[in-house]
Amino acid sequence: MHHDGVQFHNVDDVRSLEDRDGKLLQRVPEAVRTELNDGAQSRMRHPAGVELRFVPDGAATVTLSTVPGGNVEESTVRVFWGPIQGSTAVVVDSEPTEIEVSLPEKLADLEPSAVEDLAFDPRVCRIRLPGEHRGGPIAYHGLEGEVRPPHEDELPDRRYLAYGTSITEGAMPLGEHLTYVSQTARRLDADLVNLGSCGTAYCDAVMADHIAERHDWDIATLSISVNMVGTFSPEEFRDRAERLIDRVASAHPEKPVVAITIFRNAQDVCRSADPEGLCDRFREELREIVAETPHENVSLLEGPDLLPTIGGLTTDLVHPGDNAMISIGEALAAELEPLLED
Repeated sequence: MHHDGVQFHNVDDVRSLEDRDGKLLQRVPEAVRTELNDGAQSRMRHPAGVELRFVPDGAATVTLSTVPGGNVEESTVRVFWGPIQGSTAVVVDSEPTEIEVSLPEKLADLEPSAVEDLAFDPRVCRIRLPGEHRGGPIAYHGLEGEVRPPHEDELPDRRYLAYGTSITEGAMPLGEHLTYVSQTARRLDADLVNLGSCGTAYCDAVMADHIAERHDWDIATLSISVNMVGTFSPEEFRDRAERLIDRVASAHPEKPVVAITIFRNAQDVCRSADPEGLCDRFREELREIVAETPHENVSLLEGPDLLPTIGGLTTDLVHPGDNAMISIGEALAAELEPLLED
């Protein structure tokens, strides 16, 4: 999606707001969002993995605000130049906040050989918006300055789509670039489409259809889903997970679709957390779905193998912190790279 010379990455709809200036950025079309479960309808308005991308000619100013009503009233926004992290973060609140950018002097003086192996060109300004716990829904108010959208050869030529829970949306890391899906994408030299849905990854049929109908990804991971433990029976989980995998894989038989079992969490290691063993039951259901699928492009990864210990988790023993997210990203990228090469 392009507007004002800006590429709105991971944005599938821009909505007007009642009694408020600016345009709300959301990750799925409105027709999809309104058919999701109630919680996911809200989550798809949180801009996890959303970026405003452009190449400026001189100084440019982007104006954003955080839309009131979410759990977080301020949003921490970070500016990257291609793969290079900017030196500051900008806190955006409910009042329109200006973010001033211009290409850093040293990046304008790079030798061509320094950038030839980079997936992102360092001239591309990437204003990276925050997901869960680092901000709320974001409104775009406009841009001042001379800018253009990035060219195709200034961006990665691979796309990695990720669906899952708050762990995929990126609940606890200190920055968007530290989520396991961002870490995975960076190691794959891929662009990320983040469809994580905090607390509400229920494998809704409309989400299965939406992912299946998209053509902007080369590999997908479906991390499903600790959110369903205690909310759905194992039989209901199987029906929903099987439909999601079948719908996505059958629509894209040439693209790898990787199901990931529930990551290691408190229910595995705390004596009283999961007396019925539901996490293991749900993992086994997912193993059976993949073993029985007729689609050759479907494979399985074990969440506990991607994070073998609880070290690196936050104190809820569910959400990975910075170090655990990096570890998952390293392990996951190593598993996905051969699938992309094949």
